[in-house]
Amino acid sequence: MDVIDEALMCKEKGNEAFKSGEWEKAISQYTQAIKIGGDAHKDLSIFYKNRAACYLKTNDYGKAEKDCQVSLELSPNDPKALFRKAQALEGLEKFEEAYKSARDAWNADPNNRALQQMLERLHGIVQERVTQHNLTSNKVSQMVQLAFDFAQPVDKRITAMNNIHVLAREAVAADILFKDGIFGRIQRLLKVEKNREIVLSAIRTVGEVCHKSVERTKGVLQEVGIPWFLEIIDSNEEDRVNAAQHCMQTILNSFSGLENKAESKPVQALCDAHQKEIDTLLSCLLYSVTNPTITGLARDAIVQLMTRNVHYTALSWAERLVELKGLWRLMDVCSELEEYKYESAMNITPSSRTIASVCLARVYENMYYDAAREKFLAQIDEYVKDKLLAPDLESKVRVTVAITSLLLGPLDVGNTVVSKEGILQMILAMASMEEDPLQQKVACECLIAAASKKDKAKSIISQGIDILKKLYTSKNEGIRVRALVGLCKLGSSGGLDASIRPFADGSTKKLAEACRRFLVKPGKDRDIRKWAAEGLSYLTLDAEVKEKLIDDRPAIQALIELTKDGDQSVLYGVVTTFVNLCNAYENQEVLPEMVELAKFAKHHIPEEHELDDPDFISKRVIILGNEGITTALVALAKTDSDNSKELIARVFNALCGQQEIRGKVVQHGGAKALLPLALQGTAKGKRQAAQALSRIGISINPEVAFPGQRALEVVRPLLNQLHPDCTALENFEAMLALCNLASQSESVRQRILKEQGLSRIEMYLMEDHLMLQRAAAQCICNLCMSPDVVKAHEGNNDKIKFLTLLSEDEDEETAVAASGALAILTSSSEKCCSKIFEAQAWLEVLHTWIANPSPQVQHRGVVTILNMINSGRDTAQKIFDTDIMELLMGLSQLPDDSRAKAREVAMQCLKAAEKYELIAKTDEPAPIPDVFKEEEERQRREQQLEEQ
Repeated sequence: MDVIDEALMCKEKGNEAFKSGEWEKAISQYTQAIKIGGDAHKDLSIFYKNRAACYLKTNDYGKAEKDCQVSLELSPNDPKALFRKAQALEGLEKFEEAYKSARDAWNADPNNRALQQMLERLHGIVQERVTQHNLTSNKVSQMVQLAFDFAQPVDKRITAMNNIHVLAREAVAADILFKDGIFGRIQRLLKVEKNREIVLSAIRTVGEVCHKSVERTKGVLQEVGIPWFLEIIDSNEEDRVNAAQHCMQTILNSFSGLENKAESKPVQALCDAHQKEIDTLLSCLLYSVTNPTITGLARDAIVQLMTRNVHYTALSWAERLVELKGLWRLMDVCSELEEYKYESAMNITPSSRTIASVCLARVYENMYYDAAREKFLAQIDEYVKDKLLAPDLESKVRVTVAITSLLLGPLDVGNTVVSKEGILQMILAMASMEEDPLQQKVACECLIAAASKKDKAKSIISQGIDILKKLYTSKNEGIRVRALVGLCKLGSSGGLDASIRPFADGSTKKLAEACRRFLVKPGKDRDIRKWAAEGLSYLTLDAEVKEKLIDDRPAIQALIELTKDGDQSVLYGVVTTFVNLCNAYENQEVLPEMVELAKFAKHHIPEEHELDDPDFISKRVIILGNEGITTALVALAKTDSDNSKELIARVFNALCGQQEIRGKVVQHGGAKALLPLALQGTAKGKRQAAQALSRIGISINPEVAFPGQRALEVVRPLLNQLHPDCTALENFEAMLALCNLASQSESVRQRILKEQGLSRIEMYLMEDHLMLQRAAAQCICNLCMSPDVVKAHEGNNDKIKFLTLLSEDEDEETAVAASGALAILTSSSEKCCSKIFEAQAWLEVLHTWIANPSPQVQHRGVVTILNMINSGRDTAQKIFDTDIMELLMGLSQLPDDSRAKAREVAMQCLKAAEKYELIAKTDEPAPIPDVFKEEEERQRREQQLEEQ
């Protein structure tokens, strides 16, 4: 066959597919025609033009515009191509360009009525935009004039700069500001501006102008340069640092297509196009990490920026960071000590080492193949050797601190380093240096971190227990508290097993009391209280310690107080203590058969303490909730550590497991903090947070728990619970919460549908589990208020048939929900009314509705029958050709006040039949059918039995 003929055949197949509405198939055929025909084909412009029409149908306006452009290059002034280009441009909201293209199309085809209508519409839009642009331009000019005029009163300048920040969120205003040279103005302003509010708004304005605009983002980098951003982030004011950090993330997002949302992914085409800019920006951030002149807050913010972007789910910059020897720079931050200053010391905050160790963990997580991990380990090894070979004491102290940070971040790497020959011996030797408190402190911290696994703990118990006991007698409180934590950690090496006690009976309680004294004693510095909290995090694995601590209100309040400034270094100790008190850790299921097998093999079987029974756990959780630990969890939830997020989510879920304190969780900001936890982090952490949200959604009015936009954001985490991997309880709670949400507004129902929620929920209608089936039916009933759900039930499927059969279910609540859904659907759709007849036993179902023992099912069923009668004469005729009329007449005269609603609707059914002249008007009461007499007789007998 001739190549040209083959291309034309593809075009004809595309035309047929287009006519039948098969857009994807049509696109495939036109694409094939383009490939086969090649650049020389005479109909090439038609192929592109036709494919553009398909893209318009699928709302892919970008591709439609490109195809129209190619078609017009091959065949200029083609009216159809111009018209379709105008439609594509309108879809892309490029109204001015769309108007120009439509005008060109009209000049080529002035008799086209559709074009005339489009021109009129676009002319109005363009005129409105011109007017709006002029108004915006005037506003921007006024605000800029006020904000940058130092002669104006400060309050007016603050208001003006705030207004500029708000205006910059609109694309039109952002373009005006950009063309007006806002970046240069702000750069000059910040050199002399003293007012904090003006400075913050100015920095935020830069971010808004750059938002989602590559052109404007390139403009800011050309005009002010990357060093300027590093200059503005270098501050001791947290708000300013956060604003600058957000601004720099916005620039990275503009180049990559990322958004500040949990589920956001970069656009690969954008990343490839701007790889140079992204790499330059991140390289500059990396080099500034070890700049000794910047503030600790700035350093933390820069490391956090890298942490967010190194992972393969973001900008996948981890391997590049390793190539640039970035691990050395991060290890240098990890090796810093606040209390130990030397000539080249960096400024750090209490959180700096924790933040750097989280970054190292994130980079290592991205080393997903062996060669990459080997490079990572080799660079860490090189760093450690370099420090150990240095003759000065400072290097040995710093490398020990860095190893401690590794053990808190990429644990496998830390353990590998500690297992190297001579490292543990060096640490133990440092711990014995009585004349040097700094070495003892550093060594103690490293020993605590190294005892992370039972095998490591045994090794340290055998070699270091005596050293730790000796250190506990030191006069230096900092050394004593660290030694105490080491003893606590080693003393808890038995974990949850109540039968394992590494130390003598009563020692654990004594250690806990010592930690408590350090924690609550007035005048103790924060560092000592932080270490005391960490000691409790190990000891609270012991049920007796939990029970004593939970009744110690000053100690609980001291733990909460530690979290108030968001210091990440206290996170592990405080949150782990709360996890232990709530028993929110993961309990491995122990099968009875395995226990018997272990007994037979004479293996050790863990024992659970009687104080860890559910009643004791509930009591502890309620006390913690009432003491206000939600505020502590909210403060610490900003961490970048996924494992820490999981711990926080576990405590939240334990709190929300107690219905009486869910209100306090919401009141203290828990619902807001849970949303990002349910979308980011470990799989287990996301499940815990999502279940907590479900429990809040069940008990608290959704409008209170999830106000505004939050009601839409919570839908995805709840739907994620409808997964086979989740437990039946998680499924059930999620559906109850979704049911409440679905009753809130149409926007929420639309979000549920957009996230494929309807099909996920319907799966549970077929579950052989009473509670799951009931919850699914109730959820569907509320979703039926959406017109789109009504359309879905009108389609070629068995949805109506299944609900009809489900309305007869033995479980009353399931039947109520299913019959309620049918009542809503049939009130909105004649098609849904006729589809009830698709159920083979439809007449039996109608009988069941009318004679149902449940007044609620009866009422909803009769409403459905009324809707069917009102949907048209043919449907009504089909119903009244049966014995339904006699049953309705009997129901209309049933003397039972609990069925008054159903009785009234039955009378409306009969009146509707009279209107259709299907039954004659009569004043004589109809005889009550036997089915109702039987029901009355049954109720009378039951009443007699109750009286007896």
